[in-house]
Amino acid sequence: MKRNLLISLFLISAIVVFSQDITGEWNGLLKAGGMQLRVVFHITKTVAGYSATMDSPDQGAKDIPMSKATFENQVLTVELDMAKINYTGTLDMDGDVKGTFTQGGQAFSLNLTHKSIEKIELKRPQNPVKPYPYYSEEVTFDNKKENFTLAGTLSLPKKEGKFPVVVLTTGSGPQNRDEELMGHKPFLVLSDYLTRNGIGVLRFDDRGTGASKGDFAKALTSDFATDVSAAVDYLKTRKDIDVKKIGVVGHSEGGVVAPMVAVNRKDIRFIVLMAGTAVSGGDILLLQQDLIGRAAGVKEEDLKQTTNIYRGIFDIITKSTNDSTLKTKLSDYIKLNIKEMPDVPKDAKEDNIVEQQLARLTPWMLNFVKYNPAPMLEKVKCPVLAINGSKDMQVPSNVNLPAIENALKKGGNKKYTIKELPGLNHLFQECTTGAPGEYSQIEQTMSPVALETMANWIKQTLK
Repeated sequence: MKRNLLISLFLISAIVVFSQDITGEWNGLLKAGGMQLRVVFHITKTVAGYSATMDSPDQGAKDIPMSKATFENQVLTVELDMAKINYTGTLDMDGDVKGTFTQGGQAFSLNLTHKSIEKIELKRPQNPVKPYPYYSEEVTFDNKKENFTLAGTLSLPKKEGKFPVVVLTTGSGPQNRDEELMGHKPFLVLSDYLTRNGIGVLRFDDRGTGASKGDFAKALTSDFATDVSAAVDYLKTRKDIDVKKIGVVGHSEGGVVAPMVAVNRKDIRFIVLMAGTAVSGGDILLLQQDLIGRAAGVKEEDLKQTTNIYRGIFDIITKSTNDSTLKTKLSDYIKLNIKEMPDVPKDAKEDNIVEQQLARLTPWMLNFVKYNPAPMLEKVKCPVLAINGSKDMQVPSNVNLPAIENALKKGGNKKYTIKELPGLNHLFQECTTGAPGEYSQIEQTMSPVALETMANWIKQTLK
């Protein structure tokens, strides 16, 4: 009898201790797509139950109101309907919440704690360590056309002298001067390598990113070309730059920007296209979707359905000449095809799905889908190096390298070099499959073969 009483008292005590308050600030580290993103939930008790807001500090998002928050039987559930976000976790005996963060059908483990969370330092052996054996300077310059200031880093082989220099231009999405993504800093590594090889480098934060001013969200690809042009104008004011030896190196979307700059001004000595494109943005997106989907094991039937649906959307965008009717046409098309979309939940509301799909079609995306870089490449007269990894799933080499060569040939440019680099992915890393999910797992930031290919070609071109 005494033993049973003790057990009962112990169980009651455990339940009292375990029933902790769920309110307050909860911190977690989300590892998604090779990225580390801190997530913060703020849980508040209300008369009706609970409410919550979410912060994403690494994306600059704060106090996002959540659609729903519940805490029952030690299980915390937080939802944001518009973004298709759901978090479900269980409060354990240690006072932490262990659960799963789901967005758009993809699930990731996410544990929450009241303690502050720091990112895990990743191994990146190619990142240069200060002091550098060359001169480096923080600089600012103005985009006079749009009246804002850009900030970057200029590195030169020596403080005194007169040097050739390249301007680096990043891929799509807001990125800093190092083109930092997936735990890597490709432009820092590239800049270090070129500068050590006698070639100066100016790399800068995208407009509205880092220390640069301007509005990234409203910019089109052609607007980014004005930022690069402003960088060239700045370089020409310096006495330590050989103004007859200025080039532009563009990665991914930057490989679309570089030809724009070269065509619009006569003082660009050469351009380098790192996984640049020469087919329309809509075609690129369909190719990406197919290759990455196959690598992820998506069913053939679902791939075909998704491709057909988005091809229809891109066709409407490409053929549209009236922005005022475009939204209506797209809404009607999406409503007609909702049942064929594999990633749409069966209980999802039609209006919400349409709204979510239309929200993805930003001015930049609409322009990107329509734009075909080939006609611009036909006008390029300076020397061109185009390189692409054979395992690139974002800009497939077997489609884009021939298209780039055809465009240059059609325009009469004979000063070009086209190279497919075996075994490299979109970031020019040595890889296994080329899938984006590998990017963060690979310690190498950029293959020595890619670095050497660019440096040697630039030095040969400048002779």
